[in-house]
Amino acid sequence: MTTTTRLEAGSTAPDFRLQDSSGAPVGLSDFRGRKVVLYFYPAAMTPGCTTEACDFRDNLNSLQAAGYQAIGVSKDEPAANARFAEQEALNFPLLSDQDLTVHQAYGAYGEKSMYGKTVTGVIRSTFVIDEDGAVRLPLYNVKASGHVASLRKKLGLD
Repeated sequence: MTTTTRLEAGSTAPDFRLQDSSGAPVGLSDFRGRKVVLYFYPAAMTPGCTTEACDFRDNLNSLQAAGYQAIGVSKDEPAANARFAEQEALNFPLLSDQDLTVHQAYGAYGEKSMYGKTVTGVIRSTFVIDEDGAVRLPLYNVKASGHVASLRKKLGLD
């Protein structure tokens, strides 16, 4: 059994540097001084991930107005994320973590239940990180549909 260490509110968000969909390096430290909504999704262009990404896209203006930057992370290669971003007109960075190092650092990869079976894979997760790099809200096993509305409510944005 694979045990995944989960981050807790108040812990320091693990820093990283990953490639965005154009191949440019992007790090969490690049956003220091800003609030970040970092979300991990299993795979570009799949139904649930498309629903979730479009939800972030459609709510990005209100998140940004409240001072939040959305960033998506998947194990997809940058070219797949570029196609996904273009196909869905996504207006926020999608980062590639092909070796799953960042997923594991955030506890977003490990055992999960899928259709009644225990499998190992990406755990759909979202982390709200404050201006100083601390995790304020760790959310694991989130649902793709309605996730941003739930997140907005937790952040007091409704």
